[in-house]
Amino acid sequence: MSEVYAPRRARLREQTAAAGAEAALVSRPANVRYLCGVAPARSALLLGPVQDVLVAAPTPAWDPGSGPLPEGLRVLLLPDPAADPAATAADLAAADGAGALAVEEHHLTVTRHRALRAAAPGLRLADLGRAVEQARLVKDEQEIACLRIAAEIADQALGELLESILVGRTERHLALELERRLVDHGADGSAFPTIVAAGPHAGRAVHTPTDRRVEEGDFLSICLGADYQGYRCEVGRTFVIGTSPADWQIELYDVVFAAQRAGREALSPGRACRDVDRAARHVLDAAGYGDGAGPGMGHGVGLEIDEDPRLTPSAMGKLDACVPVTVEPGVHIPGRGGVRIDDTLVVRPQADGGPELLTITTKELLAL
Repeated sequence: MSEVYAPRRARLREQTAAAGAEAALVSRPANVRYLCGVAPARSALLLGPVQDVLVAAPTPAWDPGSGPLPEGLRVLLLPDPAADPAATAADLAAADGAGALAVEEHHLTVTRHRALRAAAPGLRLADLGRAVEQARLVKDEQEIACLRIAAEIADQALGELLESILVGRTERHLALELERRLVDHGADGSAFPTIVAAGPHAGRAVHTPTDRRVEEGDFLSICLGADYQGYRCEVGRTFVIGTSPADWQIELYDVVFAAQRAGREALSPGRACRDVDRAARHVLDAAGYGDGAGPGMGHGVGLEIDEDPRLTPSAMGKLDACVPVTVEPGVHIPGRGGVRIDDTLVVRPQADGGPELLTITTKELLAL
């Protein structure tokens, strides 16, 4: 993907110039990675009037000499690991003759903003806004290919776990095993902390795995994701432990399954984001489970696991083609259990076959 970064930076430079600034400072890690392919732990990217510079503090996890860097990008390693890369970048912009520097105000703390002013007092600071996040919204086919591989890895890890004995094992043990399997199959790591919720814990919308052991009759809700070359996807499924589900478990699962299908079918270019939420939520409301639903039915994914667009009741804007999103309705009944079904898909026009499903683990209610 090395050939894509210079054009991305060129487009942002044009936007910066149109806003009256000669240089731009990108500090949000995912945005740095989008524009230059790497994002060391402490770094900032300067799109300057003379040169593009990745300013980074030294770290054992990143060696700039380990591989080729994107064309047109200079790397400046700070001798002091405590130095602020953003402040150094602002000083460089001023030294190169910039009169105004566009910064990501939504990412900078007040303290860091003051540090930029102190480093280059003659530089006028302007707001870059969410220009890079907006550019990241629609993915190119190389990005989608990375997401597709991430989804395959997550599906494979989950499928292998389901072939093992689950009764008696703890949520924490299962989560750790899933994360190990992700790496074994080629992921750079997990896209987010893996969720394993058994029995009454499945009745929580947010849950961190504990030492509770999986028991017969439990709902077992699992949500995991793989990080592949920086791109992150997720898949979530709910199963029943035992030979046969109870009637209430079948009913609840069928409702969430229908809601998830309605949300997936609502994905199309030009469709309002809130319509996707409305389609899935209507099914849950009609069945009397609306009170147990979450605040949103999905979100965008990419270099971050939770990014725009938001599929919520108050979401603004419309979907575009080649935008990857999750559709993840769930119903959680405190103290009893719950169901969540979560897929990663890419919005595609109907002429191209409609939404592309990346995560393909079965959504049949399995009794394990």
